[in-house]
Parts: sequence; structure tokens; C-alpha cells
Amino acid sequence: MSVIAVHGGAGLWRREGEDEVHAILREALQAGGAILRRGGKALDAVQAAVEILEDAPRFNAGRGAVATADGTVELDACVMDGVGRRAGAVACVRGIRHPVALARAVLDHTPHVLLVGAGAERLADEYGIERADDAWFQEVQGLAGGDPVPKGQAPALRRAAAQTPIEESETVGAVAVDIGGHVAAATSTGGMKGQWPGRVGDAPLPGAGTFAEDGVCAVSATGDGEAFMTSVAAHEVAVLVRHGKLGIEEASSLVLRSRIGGTGGMVVVSPRGEVAMPFTTPAMARGVLREDEQPWTAIGPDPGN
Repeated sequence: MSVIAVHGGAGLWRREGEDEVHAILREALQAGGAILRRGGKALDAVQAAVEILEDAPRFNAGRGAVATADGTVELDACVMDGVGRRAGAVACVRGIRHPVALARAVLDHTPHVLLVGAGAERLADEYGIERADDAWFQEVQGLAGGDPVPKGQAPALRRAAAQTPIEESETVGAVAVDIGGHVAAATSTGGMKGQWPGRVGDAPLPGAGTFAEDGVCAVSATGDGEAFMTSVAAHEVAVLVRHGKLGIEEASSLVLRSRIGGTGGMVVVSPRGEVAMPFTTPAMARGVLREDEQPWTAIGPDPGN
């Protein structure tokens, strides 16, 4: 059975705009689900779903990405194919409409896993990845360019970033299993509001915020990026599943609640089509679409929310 699950970030999720969030989640699920229904690859499905979420100003990815302390928008993304644990990722890129598509280009067209900054943007030009001017992002965020961080202010900025409300971490992602039983994951983010320019979080790092391995599971995470990095959270889930100790629900919940030391959530899919969507924040925008079923979406802890 083919299945796709998506998330739009773990956080407080204030109630205004919930109908819009549900509609976008359903659109993303349907975009990925259409690929799976016609026998397409899980990797193509998660990319298609995340591209929909990147275009939605409501989420902290692509167009809706938050600004750095310099008032710029820096984007990170990763795709990972369970077949051979192949991954492609980009970080600190600017002016890219769909960072997840650029991450896919890294996977498909280079021998590398992660490209950053200008080098990644050059790859975008070589393979026709769509660009977007600053206004595409700044109209959403109300940015005016920002002032550079004053010299010597890095410690203060780190303290401010640590106090950023969790509703600002609405990273997006998707996981899927196709009819061949192959799994894939994709994650995209604008990082932390007010972060130091050049900061890279967990989303583009295979094993931290994104992971996929055939026969095991696929994971896309959201939340406290630094904590997810230092605990290698996505891979930790896979390790618990791979060695037969726990199912995806128990493994992902255990990692979130006792191994990370930060808050957040994740969506996980198994090769058998099982889905887990645990979170330790008050809410997480999320949804799932199973073969021949209607999309299901939720935001709060109660599926009726």
C-alpha cells in the first residue's frame, strides 16, 4: 500500500488561519498521492508535496521562510531516498523558489550530499531550478532588508534565538512509501527567526532532521534544530526500528520524549505503510493520505482540531 504523510511544523499553532493550513496540507498530500497512485516513486512524491508547502506563506519554508538577523532569507532543504540511503541537500541558499528541488538536483546531478550558499545557487542555474527575487519572500515577511548584526552581538543573538517562540519553527516535510515498498523523506525550512546569518539547522542534515532507509523507515522532523542535530534524532529512530527493538510509533515517541532534550515533532512511515506523527509541542500541523482514501489532516492533539 502506498502512503504519504506531511507536516507543516510543530509549535503553538494559533487558531487563526487553521482552515487555510488544513487546505494546504490536503493539497500537498494530493500532489504526492497522485504520483504514488500512478505507480510513481516515493522520492518524487515527497518532493511534490514539499514544493506545495514551500509555496504556502503560512509555513516557515520557501516563500514563508523567516528572516535572519540581517533581514535576509536563507533556505535549507534535504531529500533522501531509501534506496541505497542516497541523499541530496542544500543550506544557506537565497532566491530559490523550491529549495527541495535544488536538493534533488544535488542528489541527481552531483556526487555530493550537501552544497551550501553560492555553490548550491550555481547548481540551480545550471539545471534550471526556478529562482525568485527578494520580493517573493519579503512581501510575506514584511522585510525591509534589515540591518547587519553589530560586531560583538553574537552572544546576545544566540540568547534571543533560544527564546524565539516555538511557533516560529514551522518547518515542512514529507515521508512516503510507494507500491514497491521503497521509502523516502524530504524536509525544507527557513531556519530560526533572527538566527545568525549562515546558521544551518537539522533539516538539511541526513540523520538529524531527515532520514530514509529501505526496509526500515523514513523520517522528517521539525522543532529544536540544535537538539535534533546533537542527538542525530532521525537516525536514532531508524536505529531503534532497524534492530527490531521498536515499531515506528514507539521509536519516534521515545526519541522525542527522552533522547533529544528539545521540543518538536516528526512524521515517520514504515515500508508496510504504518505512519507515526508524534510531537512534544502543543500542536503540529500534519496529515496523511493512504491509497484509495481521503486525506486526513490535524493541527492540535485532538484529531478533531
